Amino acid sequence: MDKWNLTDLAAALPASVPFVGPETQERARGRAFDARLGANENGFGPSPRATAAMAEAATGAWMYGDPESYDLRQALSAHHGIPPENIMVGEGIDGLLGYLVRLFIAPGDRVVTSDGGYPTFNYHVAGFGGEIHKVPYKGDEEDPVALLQKGSDVGAKLIYLANPDNPMGSWHDAATIQAAIDAVPAGSLLVLDEAYMEFAPEDTAPPFNVSDPKLIRFRTFSKAYGLAGARVGYAIAHADLITAFNKVRNHFGMARPSQAAALAALVDQPHLQQTRDRVSRARAHITQIAADNGLTALPSATNFVAVDCGEDGDFARRVLTELTALNLFVRMPFVAPQDRCIRISAAPEAELDLFAAALPKALQAARQA
Repeated sequence: MDKWNLTDLAAALPASVPFVGPETQERARGRAFDARLGANENGFGPSPRATAAMAEAATGAWMYGDPESYDLRQALSAHHGIPPENIMVGEGIDGLLGYLVRLFIAPGDRVVTSDGGYPTFNYHVAGFGGEIHKVPYKGDEEDPVALLQKGSDVGAKLIYLANPDNPMGSWHDAATIQAAIDAVPAGSLLVLDEAYMEFAPEDTAPPFNVSDPKLIRFRTFSKAYGLAGARVGYAIAHADLITAFNKVRNHFGMARPSQAAALAALVDQPHLQQTRDRVSRARAHITQIAADNGLTALPSATNFVAVDCGEDGDFARRVLTELTALNLFVRMPFVAPQDRCIRISAAPEAELDLFAAALPKALQAARQA
């Protein structure tokens, strides 16, 4: 029995986090990493306009941030050509997923996701007592048909699909995603995570249809806009669903400097294109490094590349352990057979040069273990 009288649900949950941060590992190791290549952060940095706006807004940090994120929502409305009442801003996609799960999931309610897919969604579902059902990847891609079929079979309230996908970097074209949207079973909501959409080919996202009550889409400023530490994401959905977020969200969760930075970043589209170009070159660099070592890099529509180590998950974990010992922060998928890969974030050339120097040593050590 716990001495604080936690709820039965809370008492039964493990005290864990979906990801162990590089800072935690650095404290355990007693030294900093030479390169952060594991968290899909944008090492090329945010727009200078964003950092300047954040610095200016910091002088007003004594004030709460606008609880409606009015200016940012208006700007996103103009950017996407959709009404502001169809947009909700929150503390990254992770925070918004938590609110969404709180709105829909009570103990015993069912959700569907991919085995090995983004674990933070599962974390929130478990936190509210939901029942998680999983389908395997199809090859190295999310399987929308299987997800929807499983959703229908179990009567899922939420069906989670990422496009492009984390952790593999794969993607489906707009027609495939639209077919999935059209096939959402009655009583279900499709949760479409588009965190990496700014890096994807132009035909990846179907047009917005904010009148569809069976769909909610998520975007973020953490990836292409380089503001992961500011925690700014947004949801796009039917206006009634957006309004429902006001029932449960932290209305003062968005810091004033974060809102200002996101607004300035959105305006600076030339910097966004520069980032896209840098990420494209970095993906090509990672692909070449993999080939130079006899490995295969999977095609990617994100700011990371999954590199197939050519054997099983145990071998890939040994490679990752050796890279960590060589002072590089790297991550990998959690579930077989995708765990045969390691995942390398797009990064400045100097950091990828460190990876190029370390990878052959890590492979050699892993093969001799």
